[in-house]
Amino acid sequence: MKRSDDLKHLLLSIDRKSYPAYKDTRGQYQFNGFVLSIDHVQGDPFASPSKVSIIIEGKQAGFPAPYLEQRHTRVALQDHLIRLFGQAVEKYNFKAKGSGKSGLISVSRCGQEVLERTACTLTPGLGRLLVRLEVGFPANGRTINSGELIKIFFEFLPKAVASSLFYRNIDQKQVESVIWLAEDQQFIRDRLPELGLCAFVADGSILPRKSGVSQLPMARSVAFQSPESLRVTLELPHKGSLAGMGIPKGITLIVGGGYHGKSTLLRALELGVYNHIRGDGREYVITDDTALKLRAEDGRSICKTDISMFVNNLPNGRDTTAFSTEDASGSTSQAANVVEGLEAGSSLFLIDEDTSATNFMIRDELMQQVICREKEPITPFIERVKGLYEQAGVSSVIVAGSSGSYFHIADLVIQMDCYRPFDITAMAKEKAAAYPCITPLPLADHALSFRRLPRPNPSVARDSRVKLKAGGRDSLSINREEIELRCLEQLADREQTEALAYMLLYAIRHFFDGRRTMAQIADELLKLVNEKGLEAVGMDGGSYLSAGLAMPRKQEVLGCFNRYRRLEIQ
Repeated sequence: MKRSDDLKHLLLSIDRKSYPAYKDTRGQYQFNGFVLSIDHVQGDPFASPSKVSIIIEGKQAGFPAPYLEQRHTRVALQDHLIRLFGQAVEKYNFKAKGSGKSGLISVSRCGQEVLERTACTLTPGLGRLLVRLEVGFPANGRTINSGELIKIFFEFLPKAVASSLFYRNIDQKQVESVIWLAEDQQFIRDRLPELGLCAFVADGSILPRKSGVSQLPMARSVAFQSPESLRVTLELPHKGSLAGMGIPKGITLIVGGGYHGKSTLLRALELGVYNHIRGDGREYVITDDTALKLRAEDGRSICKTDISMFVNNLPNGRDTTAFSTEDASGSTSQAANVVEGLEAGSSLFLIDEDTSATNFMIRDELMQQVICREKEPITPFIERVKGLYEQAGVSSVIVAGSSGSYFHIADLVIQMDCYRPFDITAMAKEKAAAYPCITPLPLADHALSFRRLPRPNPSVARDSRVKLKAGGRDSLSINREEIELRCLEQLADREQTEALAYMLLYAIRHFFDGRRTMAQIADELLKLVNEKGLEAVGMDGGSYLSAGLAMPRKQEVLGCFNRYRRLEIQ
């Protein structure tokens, strides 16, 4: 390994040379207390920034070994460190001058969720800390300005590293509180099944967000308060006694007037599959981590999916046990989303009628009298939801503001009134008794059997050059083939979308072989990533790993695969 002085001498020797001379800096350099690794150098000052890593050995970093033993505490600590480091480098961002991206110092911008990221990793047992960032190597025009890069590497970064990445130099009480919160959150998550719950919302939680484009908590909003009939009190390892609303397994209906908090509660439950940072307001909103938000998705592609549970006897005679389309309707897309959710192993469905296909959710008594069942190919969700719970063990939480038909089959009815929940199950059942009841239908045996085997895709060979691109949280593309992900509403971060691009590419190259099912592929892929990190897929065919990848769930992995229009199922 080279010394830091070697890097400085090299930079001075290439000053004012053509920009490609920066390529000679690639390699690792020993600084005081850390190693600087220059992994990839940009082609010119206007290209994507250079990729740089900070490596600190365990004894130097000094983080307590117990903090690294469990994945949930290790991820929480990694999340905390990248936030600290991000704050430290922000004060130096663009302080080095030049053209294009010169002087940029960038790390992952974490949101309210605690996610496992390539930006910061701690090795269990060894305590080795690796932080990835991007740096814009300075230039005047396209001529190297090494003096400004020397500022970044020998002044700015060492100060940021020293103040944020060594345990002895940071607020250890704050670190302890991060670990304790993660342990309390995991305790609640572990207790949900034994308590017969699919979600828990703590009293005092702040569910409304600052705005439609901000995930920060809304100031002066109504704090959540559980109804007595649903209150559950937990004794957490660190916080102690914590009371809140337990949502039992089964069929739960959330009702109420417009703007009273129905969708706000559902959105909190959707993102309750992730842990949240302290101060978010939803840090003790914990949902079954397999929960899947379902919605209509007009125009999505569907490949040989058995939607016969919901759609049969189409006028054109199309087979719905292996249904394919390039342009799904609202009802067929939502039917496919349910089946794909079962395939992904989800045990909780979250549904908002505002984003659902009406004819998929309900057919009222009058419509059934006018249009007889034999003329209607759609079996609505209301007739299947009970079978999904009783036969498949899948609970549902449904927001309904206009249809009371679900009162008959709901196990629990929660009314949101000025952002406060009330248990109105008994009253709703009493009122519903005066109206006709829709008879639930059992699921057929084949409805829970999934044997979709994706074929190899020769256009994305292992040795071929492939262009990947992530478009925020909403989409990604492989060789200009765009995959629309905007309806995977539980994707919390654009870095998860970028990780999905690498995971899909790896799966196509290594697992799409006509022998593994979709679920088996997702399981093998996630096992690989959990054991070896996102490096296992992110460096497939490449020389460096993106500084910004975040771990998605199995539900989003399969959701991405299913929306790939070049997917072929045998």
